[in-house]
Formats: sequence, C-alpha cells, structure tokens
Amino acid sequence: MTRTLIGAVACVAALAACGGGTESAARQRVGGEGRSRSMAGSTGEGVINDQGRCSTDDPNNEVSEYDTSGDEVPDVRKVFRRMGDPGAIRLVLVCREADLNADGVKDVVRHYNDEGRPLREESDRNFDGQMDELVFFEDGRIVRVEQDMNGDGRVDTKVFHEEGRPVRAERDMAGRSSPNAWRPDRWEYYDQGRVVRVGTDLDGDGTVDRWDRDEELRREQEAREAAEAARRAQEEAAADAGEDGAEDEESEGT
Repeated sequence: MTRTLIGAVACVAALAACGGGTESAARQRVGGEGRSRSMAGSTGEGVINDQGRCSTDDPNNEVSEYDTSGDEVPDVRKVFRRMGDPGAIRLVLVCREADLNADGVKDVVRHYNDEGRPLREESDRNFDGQMDELVFFEDGRIVRVEQDMNGDGRVDTKVFHEEGRPVRAERDMAGRSSPNAWRPDRWEYYDQGRVVRVGTDLDGDGTVDRWDRDEELRREQEAREAAEAARRAQEEAAADAGEDGAEDEESEGT
C-alpha cells in the first residue's frame, strides 16, 4: 500500500511543478496551429506527435509550451481557454501536461474545469507509454485514485480520500472486474495514513470472509481513549470540587 500512496503523491507533486519555466523559454501557439520541433514521433509531414492529451485545436484555446529542464526542449504544455464576453475576456487554464523523463512523450496530464480547478489527472508512472493512474478531484481536492498496478491495462486498485487523506482502498486481486463492473475482493481502511483493518473476499461472492487488524494500532487507540477518558474525569472532578467550594462559601456567609 505504501507504493500506492507514494505513486499518487509523486504524480500529483510532479505535475504541480510543471508551472516552472520562464516566459522567455515558452513557445506560444494559438488555436493548436503547429507543433514544437523537439517532440518525439514525427508523422511524416513535419508535425510531431508527443502523445499529448490536451485538446489544442479549439479556436478559443491558447497554447504555451515551456522548457523547464534547460535543454531547450519544451517539456510542458499548458492550454488556456478564452472565457467571457468581448471586452472582458480572461484566460483560464483547462489542461496541463508534461514529459517527466525527457523521452519526448507526455507522461502526465491534468484537466481543469472552467474555473481553473483540477478535475482529473492521468499519469504514466512507469513510462511505458500507457497511462496507469487516474486521480479525481472535487473542489480542488483529491477524492479518488484509480491505478493499474499489474500493467494489464485495467484498473485494479481504487483509493478513496476524505479531506485530502486516504481513508479506504478497494483492490481487485483476482482480476474479476470488467469495464462495466467493479468487483473488488480486498478492502483496506486507514487511520492517519496507516492501514488499520483489511477485509478479504476469499470465494469471490463480494462479501468479506476474513478480517485482519493492526493489533498494535488498536492497543495505541485504546490507550489514547483511556487517557482521554481519564482527562475528562479529572476535569469533571475539578469542576465538582469548585462547585462544592462555592456552596461552602455561601453557607459561611449566611
């Protein structure tokens, strides 16, 4: 599971860094006309195919390409859309993609909504030319990460997030899922990023047959709960003592 979380965080962090590069290093294109000379995979007509996934042929789009590594080869592409009425037009980032390993092929792409908030990110973590991780966002925060861990082209792991943290993972270990039906056979639950409980479906009927728990963490949780209960008891005892003292003072005054 550590590899899963590290992969998700690494891809997100890598794309966030794509904003680097100076304007002087950028090659500006409007409406998707032309291609950078340096991207791999010529089509034979002078047009370069870098397997980019951002849409660049919309006439309302403006495209910028940047060199962030200093090798004079553009490795980041940003696509902006012109939004608003004439006289009040603004540019909104709708797509950004990057070549992380300098092989001329885009490895990670992030799509944004019309407000510039991230919607979805796709990445090729092992650089084999096939996207193997999808990250979904809501209100700018990660809510789900889907991964192809075994490289067969199908999602076999889903990690669900709440408030930016992973809380549950579902895995299809037996490969029973199809594009139209998700059939996990292992469920993992997290506390502060740590696996605390694992359920396994041994016979493929969709229900958990065996539960495994982190006993060490369970003992830690019980100790924390006992300490919290003792603290509350002390506060209540102190409050009661204060009330009794106040009553005694009133009695002496009368």
